Amino acid sequence: MSLLLVGLSHRSAPVSVLERASLAADTQAKLLQDTLAAEPAAEAAVLATCNRIELYADVDKFHAGVAELSTLLAQHSGVGLDELTPYLYVHYEDRAVHHLFSVACGLDSMVVGEGQILGQIKDALALGQELHTAGRLLNDLFQQALRVGKRAHSETGIDRAGQSLVTFGLEQLADGGDTAAWAKGKRALVIGAGSMSSLAAATLARTGVAEIVVANRTRARAERLAEILNQPGSTGTRAHAVEMAEVPGELTRADIVVSCTGATGLVLTAEAVAGALGADRVPAGGEASGLIPAQSTGPVRLALLDLAMPRDIDGGAARLDGVRLVDIESLAEASADAPMAADVDQVRTIVADEVAAFGAAQRAAHITPTVVALRTMAAGVVADEIARLDGRLPDLDEKQRAEITQTVRRVVDKLLHAPTVRVKQLASEPGGAGYADALRELFDLDPQTVAAVSRADLNDPNRGRS
Repeated sequence: MSLLLVGLSHRSAPVSVLERASLAADTQAKLLQDTLAAEPAAEAAVLATCNRIELYADVDKFHAGVAELSTLLAQHSGVGLDELTPYLYVHYEDRAVHHLFSVACGLDSMVVGEGQILGQIKDALALGQELHTAGRLLNDLFQQALRVGKRAHSETGIDRAGQSLVTFGLEQLADGGDTAAWAKGKRALVIGAGSMSSLAAATLARTGVAEIVVANRTRARAERLAEILNQPGSTGTRAHAVEMAEVPGELTRADIVVSCTGATGLVLTAEAVAGALGADRVPAGGEASGLIPAQSTGPVRLALLDLAMPRDIDGGAARLDGVRLVDIESLAEASADAPMAADVDQVRTIVADEVAAFGAAQRAAHITPTVVALRTMAAGVVADEIARLDGRLPDLDEKQRAEITQTVRRVVDKLLHAPTVRVKQLASEPGGAGYADALRELFDLDPQTVAAVSRADLNDPNRGRS
């Protein structure tokens, strides 16, 4: 079996395609189950964020696997296969490992170095484990990706090189100025109460806004987030929750709006923003039908940060006088030239080293069941010969029998030690997968015995725990 990745992201597909291809949580679960039911796949995991959808699988046939995974992505995303195919990328074996490790380090993020992706990788692994679609390979892969990402953030300055989407978005709204000075005393409206919205609210509070209003479809979640922001010893920012129906009214009093919901349609239309500002009409071309229109000029009365995919805020709002809109697409463009070359190079070195180590460990693990089966066979030969000796020399006392048994076992262990150690070393090198087959052939090992060892290793409840 071999690792295969088929996916699309902000680097390969336009925002309009990513918006339509986004996967809800229940759709992700169905995608995993259907992938595992497909003939080429033995394991599956899906990494779905606001700007990427990646399907990982352990497959026995490359071309059939690519075709099957591509078809499944099209079926569950709702984007036709013909339309989706030009934007898909495929990575196989070490290249797939390299890609996931790079993603975990934030090298493939819109804002390089952002750390939120680690939580999303952890969620992807948890879903695969919950549905029992992630087996030995994908458990090892995603666990190691989490470790590599943490290593990159602890050993390099990649955190400084690229901030989280929220922080970077606020910097763009502040037009490159001091974010704290820009935000001080302002009133913020946060729409949504999920992980990204919670991060946005916490960041706004640390930045120094005077008040945060949280709106969410589930009032209880909005109230819980407001309670956290109001806890004693916090930043001092006042926070309270409102119903989604109250958003139009709150919009008239807000200076900053951050929106990140799971809605499939617009949460704020250009007309709603215009109404809140008292504008007479929406400028021509204001509908959300592709790229964000050119930003309006003049003093900013309302700053909008859209972190949702698909987008929450109508792109046409950017053309309104006094409105500044920053969204996922504009964040990607703004972060392209950030000065982070030295940190990125250091992280790339870490990724390359970790990919090599992971490959070696996987290749070594591949031969371990064969080595165990060989030693099991040798132990059986020793036991049979000792039993035969007992029949021929029934007068041996216990001490003599124990000495003979120990001697025979020592001889067998010494004969097997050098070749088994060496075969593990050879198998860990690139191209070493054939050594397990050679060992099975030379010693006429029962394939069922080797498979039984592999299954026992896979079912070990302590395997892969960190």
